[in-house]
Amino acid sequence: MGTVIFIGGPTASGKSQLGMELAASLGTVILSADSRQVYRGMDIVTAKPTEAEQARISHHFIDIRDPEESYDVGQFEQEALALLEELLTIHPVVLVVGGTGLYLKALRHGLDSFPTVPKAVSNQVRLRFEHDGIGSLQQWLQEVDPQYAKQVDFDNPHRLMRAIAVSIQAGQPFSSFLKNGTKTRPFRVLPILLEPDRTWLYQRIDQRVLAMIDQGLIEEARRFYPLRHLDAMRTVGFSELFEWMDGTITFDESVAAIQQHTRQFAKRQLTWFRKEDDWIRFDPSHQTDLMEKVLALI
Repeated sequence: MGTVIFIGGPTASGKSQLGMELAASLGTVILSADSRQVYRGMDIVTAKPTEAEQARISHHFIDIRDPEESYDVGQFEQEALALLEELLTIHPVVLVVGGTGLYLKALRHGLDSFPTVPKAVSNQVRLRFEHDGIGSLQQWLQEVDPQYAKQVDFDNPHRLMRAIAVSIQAGQPFSSFLKNGTKTRPFRVLPILLEPDRTWLYQRIDQRVLAMIDQGLIEEARRFYPLRHLDAMRTVGFSELFEWMDGTITFDESVAAIQQHTRQFAKRQLTWFRKEDDWIRFDPSHQTDLMEKVLALI
């Protein structure tokens, strides 16, 4: 039985760097658990490992779909389990690194069971989104399931619509179906969580947004501007720059909005991970010997 080391945490907490250092030390590969890094071309906005980093350490589940294609947690669970079965015959240890809590949960414990939603209900929710925008979905979810509204990615309309539709159909909150039932996996699990000081994290986020601008985020957003209607484009970093390109806000306002929305996203990630008490937690904002401590744990 092989071992899968999960490295989770909020955006800008240092997951990718730690994962690559561990992969190099252990001579293994990385599976990305990031719901946006699956899309080709969305490189800077999703803080993908660079081509040089991917050449040094083999990464999986990066650039596996075009933005026009849909991809969900169910597909990720099935494909990742199949790949892990193959990789663990070659490597005694494999790393799974990412901040999409639902992807990590699905791979570690399996997905919860939800009631079937009739197409008419799904269409009702989707029509409201198409007519009134994502803000109306956010408000609606807060009304039908305030608990889930605190932890879901508020910028992901698919997840908002799914939660609202289930809540309406079942007559009870979507979060009530999140039973956290655990399925048996054919590998050992070592779950490592990076949980930094919030002030430290927010400073890193603000700095990283400015670095992404310098790296070419504006040019990347311009390439995808004609596709801005796609769900994949509702990504922090693109949405705000699209507003600037539409002339509704200034450039400085768009940069400030990216920083603010990324901080809010990180806060939701931290809230998600705090629900799960089986993670082994490290604070990268205070531990200068993080790599050594993690290797000692392994």
